Amino acid sequence: MPDATAAWRSLPAVDGSGRVRRVSAPGVLTPTPSDQDDAADSGWRADFRRRWAAQAAGEFGSAVGYSALPIVAVLLLDASDFQVSLLTVLSSVVSAILALPLGPWIEFHRKRPVMVAADLIRFAAFGSIPLAAALGQLTYAHLCAVAVVQMAAGLAFTSASVADLRNLVPQRFRAEANARFETTLWTANTFGPPAGGLLLSWLGATASMLVDAVSYLASALGIGRMRTPEPPAPRRAADHHWARDLLAGWRYILRHRGLAALFWNSLVFGGCIMAASPLLTVFMLRDRGFAPWQYGLVFGAAGLAGIAGSLLAKPIIARFGQHRVLLVTGVGRNLWLGLIPFAAGSTGGLALIAVSEFLLLLFVGVFNPTFATYRMNATDDEHMARVALAWSISSKTAQPVFIAAAGAFALVTSAQTVLFVLAGLLITASALLPWRTA
Repeated sequence: MPDATAAWRSLPAVDGSGRVRRVSAPGVLTPTPSDQDDAADSGWRADFRRRWAAQAAGEFGSAVGYSALPIVAVLLLDASDFQVSLLTVLSSVVSAILALPLGPWIEFHRKRPVMVAADLIRFAAFGSIPLAAALGQLTYAHLCAVAVVQMAAGLAFTSASVADLRNLVPQRFRAEANARFETTLWTANTFGPPAGGLLLSWLGATASMLVDAVSYLASALGIGRMRTPEPPAPRRAADHHWARDLLAGWRYILRHRGLAALFWNSLVFGGCIMAASPLLTVFMLRDRGFAPWQYGLVFGAAGLAGIAGSLLAKPIIARFGQHRVLLVTGVGRNLWLGLIPFAAGSTGGLALIAVSEFLLLLFVGVFNPTFATYRMNATDDEHMARVALAWSISSKTAQPVFIAAAGAFALVTSAQTVLFVLAGLLITASALLPWRTA
């Protein structure tokens, strides 16, 4: 895990040396506006470090517990293929329905208590599974309930988190803040799943889930230690209506040309990548006969590309500008999936897949913090939480549709054919980027 404190301290100070203080009485120094700015600057930086540490704890716990629910379903409950698939669908669709009414409520209330509550709910939900398993009381219905609750709590956390980060970090530092969060995410997702696999092998099916639960408790404690006061929550309009409030996030997105373009582009990209994931497993292991260790090597190296991309995001944005980076990396991340179906079951084919995945995630690593910063800056305080929630709900519901459609098409064709189709959709999605404006 990166040293959050050391990394963030490397940011340039707001004020230079040689500041002047006024003497208002003998021996008494009155702070100048510059001194007051430095004090405020020090406050948000310290809180950002706490926030970043909390985020890192949650991300690493989630990565260690990656796929823990379906693994527990298979190993402890002998769940069928349909039940495992249903677990994923329920967590996406039902949680989105449950989270939808939370958007307006989160928008008009303080964000950090929502984040702490969401973390504690996930701690209790995930922690209940090892306990139930130890008591011999674990059921499939219990797993389904946990899947829905943790996903709904995650959506609520994300909604409040984006709004809180926007309030905490001054605009000129948001690109770097988002890049550091992205680096943490890729680091966790690269090294967390192998650690989770080792825990599963050594300590049993629920071990990684226990780590995940504890990570949410650590995240809640970290957020609770933040000291910078939250700004007052936006006030509801006098003529507000609950139905209008529910859909306000989507209306805001679709009325903003740049956000609308990125919204549709992200739905297609996310759907295609998620749909390609299980098909890549089939294509590499069954159709091309690669060994599991080769499969793991390819995607482990690709994770390092995501880390590299996120580290490059800040200097690239500073040099070329946000709009240009959005367009170039938005197109760049769409180009590489189409090379994979050409791979043969040979060393050269393995190298082609590895290079394609590496380049795809390198561009993604730069694009994601650039996009997150743009969305944060383009959205006002009164809509930030609802825009973030609308985006998350749309992604969580669209991706299972893409996965199901791709799987059904693969049944009547082949994994290779569907990968070609998905690659074509990605190329087409480049037209949805904000070419005219950002």
